[in-house]
Amino acid sequence: MSVDTAIDVRGLSKRYGGRAVVDRVDLQVPLGRICGFLGPNGSGKTTTIRMLCGLLTPDAGSGSCLGLDILREARAIKRQVGYMTQRFGLYEDLSIRQNLDFIARLFELPNRRAEVDAALERLRLGERRDQLAGTLSGGWKQRLALAACLIHRPRLLLLDEPTAGVDPKARREFWDEIRQLADEGITVLVSTHYMDEAVRCDRLCYIAYGRVLAEGSAAEIVAEAGASDLEDAFVRLVGRAQDNFA
Repeated sequence: MSVDTAIDVRGLSKRYGGRAVVDRVDLQVPLGRICGFLGPNGSGKTTTIRMLCGLLTPDAGSGSCLGLDILREARAIKRQVGYMTQRFGLYEDLSIRQNLDFIARLFELPNRRAEVDAALERLRLGERRDQLAGTLSGGWKQRLALAACLIHRPRLLLLDEPTAGVDPKARREFWDEIRQLADEGITVLVSTHYMDEAVRCDRLCYIAYGRVLAEGSAAEIVAEAGASDLEDAFVRLVGRAQDNFA
């Protein structure tokens, strides 16, 4: 793995019931960059992300996250990665502070109270610290989920459609925060369906039918597809893939 690469995997594959959900995926993400992970529903994005953070074991392939082998050092990877799932995964009957304190305990953070306070301040959650998570709007739940991802100070964030169902204002604020994190040196792999979010990424990886169809900057992908814009490029890529699989 290059010292400038946070994610470097080759031939990553996962099968369920004889069907290849992820089929020989190669993916490289430079350190400190935001990589958008795009593709239709069922294309293999979530399965790939779960293999990268050690929650699933690949059936084939190899590679590393943050210099750690994804097959042999999955436990160590988990401690250096913040993973945000598609659905809100924290306890709705606990307050914001209680949820963050619980996550801090799981990571056995030595300065738990200070880390919780820092997370509250960073995501502007302080005034709502005692509010039950279940009563929060989608945008505030999103902030809490990101705070939980950051509390152990990870070097890599894996965000699985974090802004789905969130209003445009909350989405913009979320992306401002993501850009700030990248500027601080944290690498981000984020899956999204929104084109306005895709163009804010440094690099893009488009996946369909479990295979990577394009990787590069938005401008590079548009040019390679001979398209008018990014959305048109993705339509063309999927059309070509359908022809190949027909």
